[in-house]
Amino acid sequence: MKNTKTLIMVEGAVMVALATALSFIRIYQLPWGGAITLLSMLPIVLFSIRRGVMAGMIVSFLYSLIQFAQGIMDGLFGWGLTPGMLIACILLDYILAFSVLGVAGLFRKKDNVGRICGIILALSLRFVCHFLSGVVIWKSYGELWDGFFTKSSALYSLLYNGSFMLPELVLTVIGAIALFNNKNSKKLLTGRA
Repeated sequence: MKNTKTLIMVEGAVMVALATALSFIRIYQLPWGGAITLLSMLPIVLFSIRRGVMAGMIVSFLYSLIQFAQGIMDGLFGWGLTPGMLIACILLDYILAFSVLGVAGLFRKKDNVGRICGIILALSLRFVCHFLSGVVIWKSYGELWDGFFTKSSALYSLLYNGSFMLPELVLTVIGAIALFNNKNSKKLLTGRA
C-alpha cells in the first residue's frame, strides 16, 4: 500500500513537471494573459484519468500554484490591480482555473468518449473561471482585434478567453485521442489494453 501511494506521488510530480515544462512552450501569447501552449494541460488531465478525481484535484492544485508563480514572473503584480482585484484574479485565473483540471478523471471508468468528455468538462470549467475573471475583475471592453470593437465586457471576455482556451481544448483533446488510440499508452493510462 505504501509503495502504491509513493508511486502515485511520483507520477503526480512527474506530470506536474512535464505540464510546467510544456507551459513554457507557447505557440501564441496574448497581451493580457493567456496563451496557447504545447499540450501543457494534457499531463494533468491524463493523471486524473489514470488515478482518479481526488488525486487529480491534488495534482492540479499543485500545478495551479506553479502557474501562479509563472504569473508572477510574467508580471502579475505589475498589472495595476487593487488588492481585492489581485486576490480575486489569483483565485479565478490561477488557483481555481488550474485546479479544476482534476475533474477530467470524472468519467475515467468509461470508454474513450467518456474520458474525452471528462477532459472537455475540465477545460470548459477552466474557461468559465477565466471568463468570470474577465467579466467581474477586468471588466474589459474595447478593441479586441483591428477593427472589432465591443462595449460588452461579457462579449470581450468570451472572445478574449475563447481565443486561447478553444485552441487549448482542441489540442488537448487531439493529444488525448492520439494516446488513447495507441495500444501501449492506452494500457498505461487506463490499465486496460
